[in-house]
This record gives sequence, C-alpha cells and structure tokens, in this order.
Amino acid sequence: MSDDVVVDVKNVSMEFNMSQIKTDNLKEYVIKAIKRELRFKSFWALQDVSVQVKKGERVGFIGLNGAGKSTLLKIISGVMKPTKGSVSVKGQMAPLLALGAGFDPDYTGTENIYLNGSLLGHSKKEMHKKYDEIVEFSEVGEFIDVPVKNYSSGMKSRLAFSIATSINPEILILDEVLSVGDASFQKKCKKRMNEMMQGDVSLLFVSHSINQVRDLCDKAIWLDHGKVIAQGEVNEICDQYMKHVNKITK
Repeated sequence: MSDDVVVDVKNVSMEFNMSQIKTDNLKEYVIKAIKRELRFKSFWALQDVSVQVKKGERVGFIGLNGAGKSTLLKIISGVMKPTKGSVSVKGQMAPLLALGAGFDPDYTGTENIYLNGSLLGHSKKEMHKKYDEIVEFSEVGEFIDVPVKNYSSGMKSRLAFSIATSINPEILILDEVLSVGDASFQKKCKKRMNEMMQGDVSLLFVSHSINQVRDLCDKAIWLDHGKVIAQGEVNEICDQYMKHVNKITK
C-alpha cells in the first residue's frame, strides 16, 4: 500500500445466503431449521472488486439499486467482513452509512453526541469542545435534549452528519446522506464537505443523484450486479452510466 493510497480494496467478493422458504417469525424459522427444511440460495453482492482511493481523492460510487455500492462501503468501514479478498485502510474514518447509525433511540441528542463520538474513537473531552458547533450546525435547536426516537429522519440525519464531519476525519464515508433534508441543509452539507476537501480528506460517496456526484467528486466508480463496470474521471464515468440508464429505461 503506497503512501498516497488510503483505501486499498483487492479482489473483494461478498456472498449472502438467501432463504428460499418464507418464515413469518423466529419460532417458525427455528422449527424449519431443526427439521432441515430451510433451503438457501447463494447471492454474490460483490464479485472480484478492486478499488484504490488516494489521499484527498473524492470518489463517487454509482449504479442502480442492488449494484453493491452500500455493501462495498460497509466492508471498507469494517461493518462487514468480505467472503473473499482484502481491504486495507490507512487513516481515521468517519463512516455515515445510515440515518442515525450508532444512535440509541432512548438517549437524547446530547447523549448521542457523546455516544457517537466515542464510537468514532473520540474522548468525552474532545466531543465537549465540539458540542456547540455540532448543535448549531445540525439545526435541531431545543430538540437536542429530546430522545432521538422522537426525531424526524431529517433531524437524525442532520445530527449524524454534524457529528461525523466535526471531528476532522481523514476518510469520510457517506451513503445517501445528502438525499435527506431540505435544500438549505443540503447546501450547508456541500459547503462543509468542500471546506474539508481543501485539506487532504478523502471522500467515499454513494448517491443516486448523479448531479451530487458530479459536484462533489473528481472520480467515479460504476458498479452493476456486484462488479466494477468502469472507473475514472467523474464526468466521463457519469456520462457512460447515464447513457446506459437511458438505454435500458426507453
């Protein structure tokens, strides 16, 4: 792994076993398992994927639903272990893979700031210094002391994004986060990420919005049915992808 490469994915494949027999609850599942009535079908979400992300590079992952984009980011983030292949990561990551991932719904926004910060490897003292900035950016206002289970999806998204981008990560991983929230907040998110990109922060970004990928990224990787179809300069790859989408939707 060279000095300028921060993420190195080598020949990664991910297999899932999908049950072919419907079960309505856990009890029924256990009974069928004991009777050996369960049948599983192998599904490869990723197949021999190799990707490198360099320091300061902004990479957008594009493709239709089921292409393997989110699965790949989960493997890079360490949430999943690949069936085959290897992943090397160099630098502190801030993964934001789902709305409020790592939040405890019964804790308040304030409590979740410290909880989420600890999950990202930061001390209570460090999060205390960032607290006011996080609350102000998230725009949750007086709801910061309300349990997160009472938040809207947009409020959880704003708070999670504010925490993830407040701790100066070396690698920022975002999965469809900017699709939630009003236009004003999306503009704030884009501005903050552009500010972060002035340094050496690397961005791994999944979005169905090709315009967002074009605006935020300098490189794109097109996935389809778990395979890398093309990767390279963002506008070139996005153009290829849109031609394919327009062709299959006619």
